[in-house]
Amino acid sequence: MKLILQRVEEPFVMELTNEQSNHCWMDAAPSMGGQDKGFRPMELLAGSLAGCISVDVLNVLRKQRIALKHYKIVIEAKRKDDMPSPFEHIHMIFEFDDAVKEKNAKRIIDLAKDKYCSVSASLEEEIKITYEVRII
Repeated sequence: MKLILQRVEEPFVMELTNEQSNHCWMDAAPSMGGQDKGFRPMELLAGSLAGCISVDVLNVLRKQRIALKHYKIVIEAKRKDDMPSPFEHIHMIFEFDDAVKEKNAKRIIDLAKDKYCSVSASLEEEIKITYEVRII
């Protein structure tokens, strides 16, 4: 994996580009001079966890031939008040439509989170990762 991060605007607006030329904007908090023109790095980290788990969850559901009309994750993250301020806890609320049963959803999420997701494996020793399932 190779990524390029470059500043594109003063003071903190940065563009992250991957090998496929996809782009993501990053910025700092307004309290330190950021302009809200992109994601903050910690937002990307929490979003990466949900995205990684989602790829595995959706792939399993696809293999089970379960066609979802609704899938969403609400991410709630708590950071320590110290400096640095790493995550203490990331909680995800998974929403599915009724094409999937709650018990099956939980089994698939556990499998993705605990066995397949590289982001989860990278974070879990330091950060408490929890979730709940809602069938909409």
